[in-house]
Amino acid sequence: MNHPPVCNASTGTRTVLITGGNTGLGFACASAILKSPAGPPWRIVLGCRDEGRAQAAVDQLTRVAGVAGQVEAMSLDLASLASVRAFAAELIGRTQSGEIPRLHALVCNAGVQAGTTQTETADGFESTFGVNHLGHFVLVNELMSVLPPPARVVVVASDTHDPAKTVGVPAPAWNSTYALARGHLGPAAAADKPFASGQRRYSTSKLANMYFTYALARRLPAGVTANAFNPGLVPGTGLQREAAAPLRFVTKHVLPHARWLLRRVLTPNVHTAEESGGALAWLVTDPELAGTTGKYFDGRRAIPSSEESYDDLRAEELWNDSLALTARP
Repeated sequence: MNHPPVCNASTGTRTVLITGGNTGLGFACASAILKSPAGPPWRIVLGCRDEGRAQAAVDQLTRVAGVAGQVEAMSLDLASLASVRAFAAELIGRTQSGEIPRLHALVCNAGVQAGTTQTETADGFESTFGVNHLGHFVLVNELMSVLPPPARVVVVASDTHDPAKTVGVPAPAWNSTYALARGHLGPAAAADKPFASGQRRYSTSKLANMYFTYALARRLPAGVTANAFNPGLVPGTGLQREAAAPLRFVTKHVLPHARWLLRRVLTPNVHTAEESGGALAWLVTDPELAGTTGKYFDGRRAIPSSEESYDDLRAEELWNDSLALTARP
């Protein structure tokens, strides 16, 4: 992908990396950051796997910014650890050379919600767990050297991780890290039909996001923060792109026009991409959050996550096993 002109870090510009920022929540977050009237100029890097869609997003966001060179896209496929590492190496090189201003935030936004057929990443991991957790796990660890204080990591999670709040999606069915990487859910999923199994893999991957965020917050140096974010139900974001065609049509073309109904029959926590993207942008940029870490935000409110998500032993096991699973060959 083409790079914009060099923007020297001495100008005070700071960079925000958003994975999957070419559409939906990530795009809305980028747009909100660029429109922010306060603070220094922002440089947005979109980590995307589809070059055509990424460039279209760059063009549209550049019109929002009004200044060429504030937005760019770089090739990133979270379903391939080789791609993740190549992306990270390029970004580190360009940051250290001053071509890209210092990294202020990494937004782990990209994700997939599998359909009825189990698929695998390039490395042989079940796709939902591989993309939603392992891909971002490697990305964050690779970029640690260019996340100096007061940098932020924001992980887009979901209330589907919480059995007390999940609506329409089966609750997580945790298993060992190695089993989840192969697509084997815990005993609670034993009787699942294929569609329910795919949905449960998603909620379980979101529980993994919570464990990852809390374990990361414990490991980051002082001044670098890690928080999780629940966007609520945001119809039409493209999350269901791996689903069957009828479901893709409904989620893309029908549900965005029926938010009022969803709020009445499912949950009041239904938002447009712009609403949730604005809240995510706030979490990324607000100066008052510089010292806030290890929290779960529902929109702009810090709330408790599920009781299960505070299992530190399980979080540490996930971290250590993820390191082993993704070790360089």
